[in-house]
Amino acid sequence: MEFDNMPPFVLQGLDYAAQGWDLAKGWLLSPAAWSQFAVLVVSYGLAVMLQRIIAPRVTALLTPAAESESLLAKARRFALLFLPLLLPLLAFVLTGIGEQATRSIFGSGEVIAFGKRVFIFIAARIFVRDILQIPFLKLLGRYILIPVAALYTVGLLDDVSLLLEETRVQIGNIGFSLMSIVRGVIAGSLLFWLGSWSNQQSTDYLTKQDMRPSLRTLSIKAVEFMIFGVAFLLLMNIMGINLSALAVLGGAIGVGLGFGLQKIASNFISGVILLLEGQATVGDYVELDGGEQGKIVKMMARAAILETFDGRWVVVPNEDFITTRVVNYSDSGSANRYEAPFSVTYETDINLVPGIVETAVATHPGVLSAPYPPDCELRGFGESGVDFACEFWVNGLDDGDNKFTSDVLFLIWNALKKEGIEMPYPRRVIEIKGEGLKGLTPAQ
Repeated sequence: MEFDNMPPFVLQGLDYAAQGWDLAKGWLLSPAAWSQFAVLVVSYGLAVMLQRIIAPRVTALLTPAAESESLLAKARRFALLFLPLLLPLLAFVLTGIGEQATRSIFGSGEVIAFGKRVFIFIAARIFVRDILQIPFLKLLGRYILIPVAALYTVGLLDDVSLLLEETRVQIGNIGFSLMSIVRGVIAGSLLFWLGSWSNQQSTDYLTKQDMRPSLRTLSIKAVEFMIFGVAFLLLMNIMGINLSALAVLGGAIGVGLGFGLQKIASNFISGVILLLEGQATVGDYVELDGGEQGKIVKMMARAAILETFDGRWVVVPNEDFITTRVVNYSDSGSANRYEAPFSVTYETDINLVPGIVETAVATHPGVLSAPYPPDCELRGFGESGVDFACEFWVNGLDDGDNKFTSDVLFLIWNALKKEGIEMPYPRRVIEIKGEGLKGLTPAQ
C-alpha cells in the first residue's frame, strides 16, 4: 500500500495505531501483563466487597437527624454526597498497592498504571453524573472534566497540552497561547460562577442587616464590584496576561469615557451620590421635573426604576435626581397631608360643621393625630353652597392600595346626613321680563 501520497494527519493516525497495536501485542503475550490484569481484577473485586461493608456504616455514621439544620448537620449531608466515589477510589488505592508488588517482581507496571487511570476516569464520570447538582457545574463537568479525564486515561493529555501551549496567538502587543485560552475559559467560568454565588450570599446577608436602605444598596454594589474585580484580576493572572500590557486599552477606555461615555460616567457618579446621601432610596415615591413619578423599586449603577401605580416601569437616569428638582413624597413611613373638599347648603348652621366633620374623620384608622389632628376649614361662599375642606395627615400615599381621601369623603357624607345637613346642588333663579307676557295667567 502506498503511504507517501497520504495527508500528514492520516499518516500520524496510522503511526498511533501501529504503536497501539504493538503495545496491545506486548500486553497480550507478556506474563507480566497477565499478572497485572489479574491484580486489576482482584483489586476491583476487593473494592466491591469493601464498598458493600463500608458504605452502610459510613451512611449510618454521617446521616443526621431529619429535623436538624445545624452547621454540622449540613456538613455531614454534604459529605454523604461523595459516597458514590467510594468504589473507584478503593479500587485505585488497592491497585496502587498491587502495582508496587508487580514492579518489584517483574520490573514493569504499565498495565496497572493504565487501570489506575481508568478508575480515575470512572470517578470523574460518577462525580459529574451523581454528585454535581448545579446545572452550570454539571455542564462544565460533562464537556471539560470528562474529556480531560479521557485524554489522561489514554495517555494523550501531555501531548495535547504541549500542542496547545506551543500554539501562540498575538493581538497587538498582547500574546498568549491556546492553552491560556482554555485555562481562561475554564477558570473564568468557575470564577464568575463563584463570584455570582458569593455576591448572592453577601446580598442576602446585607439585606438582613439593620441599616439605611441607601447604605444597604451602596454596600451591596461595593461588594459586587469588589468580588468581580478580584475575579477579573485572578483570571488575567491565570491566563498569563501581563496587566501592564492593558495600559493602551485602558487609555483608549479613558478617552472613550471622556468623549462618548461621559453621560454613563455622570450617571454612575450620580448613583453613588444618591446612595451616600439617601435623599431618594428604594421604596420612596418621587416626582421629577420632567413629569416622571412613581415608587423607586430598584436603583442601579446607571439609572433608577420607578414603578407607577398602573404597573408601568419608568427608567430614570441617576443624573436627573441630582440636576433637577425632585419631590419626594416618601411613602416608606413618612406622614403626608391631604384634604377632602365638600360643601353644605346656605340654610346650614355652619358653626356646627367643623366639630361634626373633625370627629367623624378622626375615626378613620389611617388618619393620624400627629403632627396635626383633622382640621375642618371654611374655604369660601360658593354659588350653590358654603365650601369647606377637611385637612388630615396619613402615612403613605393616597393612591394604589390606599384610598384615604375616598374613605374620608364617605365619613363626611355619612356624618352630615346623620345630623340632617344637606349637600347643595346647583340652583338658578330665572326672572322673565317683557311686555308681551303681561296679562297671562299662571295657567297660561
